[in-house]
Amino acid sequence: MASNRARQQRFNPAKTPVKSELREPVKQSAKQTVVATPTYEKKKQAAKKRKGGRPGGRSPVPVVKKANLADWIAAARVRTLSLSIAPVALGTACAFAVEGFHGWHWVRALLCLAVAMGLQLAVNYANDYSDGVRGTDAFRVGPSRLTGSGAASPKSVLAVALVFFALASAAGITVIILSGQYWLFALGVVCLLAAWFYTGGKHPYGYFGLGEVFVFLFFGVAATAGTTFVQTGKVNLESWVSGAAAGLLACAVLITNNLRDIEQDRKAKKRTLAVLFGSLTSRILYAVFVLLPFVAVWFLALFYEKTYLVYFALLLAVPCALIVLTSKTSKEFGLALRLTSLLALIFGVGLALTIAF
Repeated sequence: MASNRARQQRFNPAKTPVKSELREPVKQSAKQTVVATPTYEKKKQAAKKRKGGRPGGRSPVPVVKKANLADWIAAARVRTLSLSIAPVALGTACAFAVEGFHGWHWVRALLCLAVAMGLQLAVNYANDYSDGVRGTDAFRVGPSRLTGSGAASPKSVLAVALVFFALASAAGITVIILSGQYWLFALGVVCLLAAWFYTGGKHPYGYFGLGEVFVFLFFGVAATAGTTFVQTGKVNLESWVSGAAAGLLACAVLITNNLRDIEQDRKAKKRTLAVLFGSLTSRILYAVFVLLPFVAVWFLALFYEKTYLVYFALLLAVPCALIVLTSKTSKEFGLALRLTSLLALIFGVGLALTIAF
């Protein structure tokens, strides 16, 4: 027993490692090895290497790049401005066909273009704001939005939308005063409300499959007939027919966008026409939307002999229909969307030129 006690080494607190400082390694017996690193230090090092690869195990926080000028321009969706240019060009051509060059009010025509483009841009930014704050864009796979991605604050996006609403309103008030048709103030208010409540408000009609209906009415018939009316004081048959054709192509652009986002809209409970009708029916409906306007070309060709030249736009319309009918990826639908916007511009401006000249 005495020999065993002699072998034992008394406990010396001065040689024990503490957290405040690292002391020299302590060798307690001949059979033990020198401990290079105290146990508590090993535990601290292990804690630094947790899941996530960052100190304390915290996951990396993504850094959102603030929107620059290019991002703001992209959010305006400039390609869709063809939907504003086409009906104004058609309405002006129909007015030109009635009044001729001497009765043509080019200032009013430009103001109508400012109204249409201002509303288009306002709607695009308002959609960015409304879908972002509602959380719809959390499921988005297409081009990122300013609000939903966090690249811009909701207040700043809303402010830009309101600026374009104001510019469109100013142009609209001016053209109403010049034309003397003051009852058009009521129509202007309806247009502003329709633009906002497309995705804004508690019950946006764009979430209940009515987007295409309002696009057909306001970006087709109303825009074309209204442009003719403020220049001539009346609306002729050509305005109604060509306006319906422009409205159908605007619907085709919208349904292409909704087909691309159909799965994400289902998750977000956004009941677009594509969600309600399903993919196959919506694809067929798109083909009808891009081909039916050429029936209007046939009708107008009975009165304007050069109108048949617009049939060349079928060289773009048919490939668009085939792409949408066979598309499987978001990228393919994006291509169809851009081509359909181009088709709307070529068709609208081309038909306008054949009517006017």
